[in-house]
Formats: sequence, structure tokens, C-alpha cells
Amino acid sequence: MNRFIKPVFAALFIGLLILSGCEEWAIRDVESLLIPRLQRSEVIGLVAGFGTTFAAVPDLIAMLRRRSTKGMNPRMAAITGAFQILWVYYGLLIVSRPVVIWNVIAVATNFFSVGAYYYFAKQGRK
Repeated sequence: MNRFIKPVFAALFIGLLILSGCEEWAIRDVESLLIPRLQRSEVIGLVAGFGTTFAAVPDLIAMLRRRSTKGMNPRMAAITGAFQILWVYYGLLIVSRPVVIWNVIAVATNFFSVGAYYYFAKQGRK
């Protein structure tokens, strides 16, 4: 396995050198064809943010249906929520609507998950 690492890194390095000289291949951020008021990067950001924001919702729904904390880790949700607050701040700094919108929703979802965990833990439903 180690004998393949050097050739792979060499190929990646050469590929990056070749692509760095291809300015015409650069992705340009143009108006979206779907919503002309938004840039294409904002539309991609909204779609990507939707997927990552709601990835934790199935676990939350399962916990609410079971009315139990089984399988839930509140530390993970709390840590994720804390870093999503930093993402909201970062989105404000770079003035990115998709980053701010989806991370505000994700913070609320994680806050609700942690709250539900402690509610069910208090009732002794593990």
C-alpha cells in the first residue's frame, strides 16, 4: 500500500500544476437561471445547506416518537450546535445568505434535540 502513496501524490501534484494554468476552466459565479436575483453559488449553497441542516432531523424524530433518549448523544448535538453558531457568525462576516439561513435553522434543531434529550432523561426514559 505504501508503494502507491508517492505516485498518487505525484499525479495529484502534476494535475494541480496543469489545472492552475487553465484560467478558462475557472468556475465563474453568474446569475442563476432559476432565480436571477441570486448568484449560482448561492443557489448551490442553499441546496447543500438544506441537506446538511436536516441530516440530524431523522434522529430527532425517532427520539420524539420513542419518547426515549436511547441512541441519542447530547454532547454531539451540543458541540455541533456550538460550531454552527460560529458558522452563523462566519456567514455574517462574508455576507452569505445560505450560510446564515441554514446554520440558524441547524442551531435551532440542535437546541431542540438537546432540550428533548434532557426532557426525556429527566423523566427517566432511557
